[in-house]
Amino acid sequence: VQLQASGGGLVQPGGSLRLSCAASGRIYSIDVMGWYRQAPGKQRELVAAITSGGTTNYADSVKGRFTISRDNAKKTAALQMNNLKPEDTAVYYCNAFTRTGWNSRAYEYWGQGTQVTVSS
Repeated sequence: VQLQASGGGLVQPGGSLRLSCAASGRIYSIDVMGWYRQAPGKQRELVAAITSGGTTNYADSVKGRFTISRDNAKKTAALQMNNLKPEDTAVYYCNAFTRTGWNSRAYEYWGQGTQVTVSS
């Protein structure tokens, strides 16, 4: 299973970016797709996650500014980031728990990171 992330870049404070993640490979279903981030000198932290049923979970620091969505048929997820702040600067990683069959266990996968820099 591969997770391909895209959409990072440099944006000014108050600006917006949209991250995308596409899963491919031997996938029967994806339980959860999410985004994590890691700033220099800090631990990786959950930003947002969404289940196959559409239940979402957000870090307190991004509630009201970020929106996660997914397309189950296309095996993609997106993170719309609005009103970005300098403290949002980090490498963002796509994450997914996938299954190869209806009764298989779920395995966790990570995509390559994409840099998000918020600076004037």
